[in-house]
Amino acid sequence: MNEPQRRELLGEVRRSTGTIGEEMPEELDVQGTTIDVREFVFECKRLDAIPEGERDRIEDVKSKLRRERLERKQRLEREAITLEEGEELVESIHGLDRALTALDGLDEPDIGEQLRQKELEDARELLALLR
Repeated sequence: MNEPQRRELLGEVRRSTGTIGEEMPEELDVQGTTIDVREFVFECKRLDAIPEGERDRIEDVKSKLRRERLERKQRLEREAITLEEGEELVESIHGLDRALTALDGLDEPDIGEQLRQKELEDARELLALLR
């Protein structure tokens, strides 16, 4: 891979829109351990509230995913690899980003719940004005 190609791939990694439309990977090999990312995220999303013990586990997984992302990005920046290997690294980094985004959003209510809460707040304000 030549330097212009490397810069282009690194630009794809830096773009915040890189994960739009990307699917979360089923599994990721992170620091010698295979993590069933999709199952882990869906397991956590099924919980009404995340218990303290699970929060620690989630933070541990997020930390491992961030370290792995950094290692893959540094490999893309520094190592002599082929264009195909670089493209695979970019795709894997986008998968890591997608998993991190999903894990970061676990504490936030889903969009439907956010809209319902907003409607309730608006209705309360309207009632207060009418009184």
